Amino acid sequence: MTVMPIRIDDGQGGAVNLPESVFGQEPNEAVVHSYVVQYLANQRQGNASTKSRSEVSGGGGKLYRQKGTGRSRAGTTRSPVRVGGGAAFGPKPRSYYVRIPKRQKRLAIKSVLSDKARADRIKVLERLDLPDYKTKNLVAVLDKLELQGKKVLFLDEGGNKNPYLASRNIPGVKVCRARMANAYDVLNADYLVITTAGLKEIEEVFG
Repeated sequence: MTVMPIRIDDGQGGAVNLPESVFGQEPNEAVVHSYVVQYLANQRQGNASTKSRSEVSGGGGKLYRQKGTGRSRAGTTRSPVRVGGGAAFGPKPRSYYVRIPKRQKRLAIKSVLSDKARADRIKVLERLDLPDYKTKNLVAVLDKLELQGKKVLFLDEGGNKNPYLASRNIPGVKVCRARMANAYDVLNADYLVITTAGLKEIEEVFG
């Protein structure tokens, strides 16, 4: 697939070919689904914790005699059925980590990149050089690309930190180093904006 890289300063440059080894694959929905499930599971911290009946404060002695009171039998205030008692089967700190093979990760990223290419949702920039890290500079780039208000993922070679810092105050916009791109962020974005340097990294890492 051939695209025309956009030059923010003076129009467009020459044509650039998107490598078929990355952007020309048949999307595998099952692998992409497995990757998204794994990615979201690994974002969970697993810090939720409750106290069991052995951990809450309270007496261990019997509250009242076994028979003759007309009430149900009770042995301790720590019982889960009582206010202030321990939680029954409550959550404890745990790991939600899910492992996925590297080959499936590579296939997932190729699938979502190929899907974006088929949908014509990829724009290639000559470069993404901002004079400083002010938000308005990146907003101007989005206006130039006619992507204002869209969810946009910028993939660059990562040498310049200004685009990353400028994107932090723009909802739905994320700047990432191309070789660190993941299938979830690509799938979540409406458009991909890839620099020519970032495109070389993508071909080098995922091709």
